[in-house]
Amino acid sequence: MTIVLDARDLSKSFGDVTAVDTVTLSVKKGALFGLLGPNGSGKTTMIKMLTGQIRPSRGSATVLGFDVTQDPVGVRTRVGIIPEQETPPSFLTAMEYLHFVAAVRKIQDIESKADWWFDFLDFADKKNVLCKDLSRGTRQKLMFTQAFIHEPALALIDEPLINFDPIMQDLVKEYLVGYVKKDRTIFISTHILEVAEEICSDFAILHKGRVLHNGPVADLTGRNEHLTSFFLSLVRKDRDA
Repeated sequence: MTIVLDARDLSKSFGDVTAVDTVTLSVKKGALFGLLGPNGSGKTTMIKMLTGQIRPSRGSATVLGFDVTQDPVGVRTRVGIIPEQETPPSFLTAMEYLHFVAAVRKIQDIESKADWWFDFLDFADKKNVLCKDLSRGTRQKLMFTQAFIHEPALALIDEPLINFDPIMQDLVKEYLVGYVKKDRTIFISTHILEVAEEICSDFAILHKGRVLHNGPVADLTGRNEHLTSFFLSLVRKDRDA
């Protein structure tokens, strides 16, 4: 079993507030891993640390063998990232932004690759529109494209279906499930439990910055337990402790 993401006692504090508290978890190659938690549980902070966007206060993590503290650029150049808030540069068109991504990631034949994504996510009519003039859903399509256009071994996605309508949500879920079947790995953070139960192979529950549970989804289905009820029970118990 190959581990592509490994966090050990990872913590992040902002002043007196501890957003992530000694989190230890690992993700194996080929998993569709879901980091689940209510709003404010530390999911976005975890994604930012694992992608080298912010430094941990304590602990360590490696992503695809690269230390997130010692080589954050090495991490970001090899993974796909979709932040919680879609932020393509407002002064570029959608196509210009993908050319920029191609230059940074040294992607060849960007025109044909981009055209495939424009068609697949049904926004070819927006390719020459400035990002500032795109709808939130279309900006999300563009951010999804930039994360996967170089076919990364690992993609980290904060709320993957945010701003997508039901038809696009179904298409994207199908794509994510198919992507890990190619021996690639996806790490998502979400508070939408139904989506996690439908597509994830493994999951961890984060509450108040701490991991309450970590394991395969199959462990729940094997005992006829739904992820939603399991999640709510753990979080309520921890909240009331």
